[in-house]
Amino acid sequence: MHILLIHQAFAALNEPGGTRHHELARFLVSRGHQVTVIASRVSYLTGDQSGPGGKTDSADGVKILRAYTYNALHKSFVHRVLAFFSFMVSSFWVGLTVRNVDVVWGTSPPIFQGVTAWALARLKGAKFLFEVRDLWPDFAIAVGVLKNPTLIKLSLWLERFLYRHADRMMVNSPGYVEHVKSRGAQRVELIPNGADPGMFNPLDDGIQFRSAHQLDEKFVVLYAGAHGMSNDLEVVLECAGLLAQTPAIQFVLLGDGKEKPNLQARAAELGLKNILFLPPVSKYEMAAALAGADACLAILKPLEEYKTTYPNKVFDYMAAGRPVVLAIDGVIRAVVEAADCGIFAAPGDAQALAQAVLQLETRRAAARRMGLNGRRALESDFSRAALAEKLAVLFEKFTR
Repeated sequence: MHILLIHQAFAALNEPGGTRHHELARFLVSRGHQVTVIASRVSYLTGDQSGPGGKTDSADGVKILRAYTYNALHKSFVHRVLAFFSFMVSSFWVGLTVRNVDVVWGTSPPIFQGVTAWALARLKGAKFLFEVRDLWPDFAIAVGVLKNPTLIKLSLWLERFLYRHADRMMVNSPGYVEHVKSRGAQRVELIPNGADPGMFNPLDDGIQFRSAHQLDEKFVVLYAGAHGMSNDLEVVLECAGLLAQTPAIQFVLLGDGKEKPNLQARAAELGLKNILFLPPVSKYEMAAALAGADACLAILKPLEEYKTTYPNKVFDYMAAGRPVVLAIDGVIRAVVEAADCGIFAAPGDAQALAQAVLQLETRRAAARRMGLNGRRALESDFSRAALAEKLAVLFEKFTR
């Protein structure tokens, strides 16, 4: 079977960013399928060029075609929309050159690339699988990024169009199932986020990472991921201010995004010595970074819509055997509490976040036990290999 994935934000394992699709794709290849990816030449996380347009790359047997993208992801909303539309158009033309396709796999966000996937599937007589990784445009509306009434109306129409015209829908969180069904999806499959336990060693003490960043004597609380509007990292700065008189605690914010310069400026303005900003790393390097942490942080703005999410980073934290400080309510809270692998802090509440961090710092043996609980739960319920097997079966039944 030949699967064509249209994914502007695709990141290979040697690049920073979410690698869910590369991990799943290489499993499909190992099972004998052919996977071609059309991806942006601009990194969705950093905004840097990640590959020359039109060049064919290969990673673990996965063929990657890089399509032109207007480089403005970290600018204004209008510029970001131009970036999305430029990829939508360029990926369509690149997709026309890919032959003998059985399934076209579209993924959102950004939702516009779903149009490319739908059009290519219909032109090629292939099946159209549409994957929802977050509830766009609802999230964009809730966070205040999408405000124009006309654009909102058009976005909601596009969402329903793609859901109704997909031959099969796929979601990565159980919190999304009812939403997509209510918007017209007929057959919905859950392939949740997870992690590959083989990429992480929960017994690694992270000494190299800690020594490299002068963290040897610190209780390190690490956040790994995007620094954007949704991530509420201003609350982390406020929390760091509250804990400034507890010198053992050090926050590490690893990643990149539109808000990072503002966060760095604010931390400097506040004179925060217990915040360290680090650049993003590839998935291959993430294991060492997480090993250097004593606890790991997942946080989003306190919006009702975010209660539906299964953030990738939480599963990486669990695979690394590190306790989770979770400032996200909803379905992911249920996972963490069922596994007893972390502490919940009310989203948007810096005081609650500080109390959760202090609780782990003062009960380090309990924190370590929570981390190992998370590792066991990950191996049992959210192993990438098991989830990839489920996806492979979905594709194979889909095309019969």
